[in-house]
Amino acid sequence: MSVENKESNFISAVAYLHEEAALVKPFLQQVCGALAGRFRQFEVIVVNDASRDGSVEAVREFVQSSPWTMPVTVVNMSVYQGIELCMNAGIDLAIGDFVFEFDTLELPDDPAFLDAAYDTALTGYDIVSVCPQKNRRGFSSLFYGVFNRFSRSRYAIGTDLFHVLSRRAVNRVHAICGTAFYRKAAYAASGLRMKTLRVPGTGGRAANRPLRFSIALDSLALYTDAGYKLSCGVAGLMLLATLAELVYTLAIYLGGGQPVEGWTTTMLVLTAGFFGVFLILAVVLKYLSLLVDLVFRHQRYLVEGIEKLQK
Repeated sequence: MSVENKESNFISAVAYLHEEAALVKPFLQQVCGALAGRFRQFEVIVVNDASRDGSVEAVREFVQSSPWTMPVTVVNMSVYQGIELCMNAGIDLAIGDFVFEFDTLELPDDPAFLDAAYDTALTGYDIVSVCPQKNRRGFSSLFYGVFNRFSRSRYAIGTDLFHVLSRRAVNRVHAICGTAFYRKAAYAASGLRMKTLRVPGTGGRAANRPLRFSIALDSLALYTDAGYKLSCGVAGLMLLATLAELVYTLAIYLGGGQPVEGWTTTMLVLTAGFFGVFLILAVVLKYLSLLVDLVFRHQRYLVEGIEKLQK
């Protein structure tokens, strides 16, 4: 395709990199080839999350040997910070009209899905999520099931390979919170139109498990009512237990029976006490969720340096 026939929209591609040196060149070859074939101008931003395996050197080698002259920016994080904060750092630097956001370097072999995602965005969707046919099993499947069940958004989230964001989507999420704590949940809750495209597979490598578990719990507290409803549910069970104990006690005394001395009183006090504790906990969790909603907006990432590469 000649330069005159290529699209004029400026495209930013932001990719997360953590010790995946073997995947760097195939990934950049695939993405840069697809973008260069369609767009007049684009940039690539690689966020290096404290890699120690030569991943950044692989990026430098690709830039020097590639047939394209696009600008490549390497953002080196000071310490390991995980996908979410790293991608926030990359998106803050992106200047494109549309932003391709890659959480993983493991992509399907067919590059057509890049064009398909962009074409979908042009039809009026500010956020396009490209997802594998199936979520990762185990913890991921459980988390997404709970999250989507209690989420306040009309859009479901799941394991994904990458997103395409319009500039309006980037600005909207940034206006809501300076740093998106959990991006895919923030996108779903942004109020903008969102579309999911399915491709074969089960997704790339999962994130660091302890950090992933922590983000999952915080996300459930921030973006859903799961904790509040769980506490209310437990409080309801305690209330039912209290009422059952009261009915049992009345039945014993009215029937002329003789229960074990002190047992009914003790159980009545315990069940009523637990009911009160969980009821108070439900109220506290509700207010804590509001406080977290305000505090997390000030969360920031740590950048060691920014390296500009160009052939």
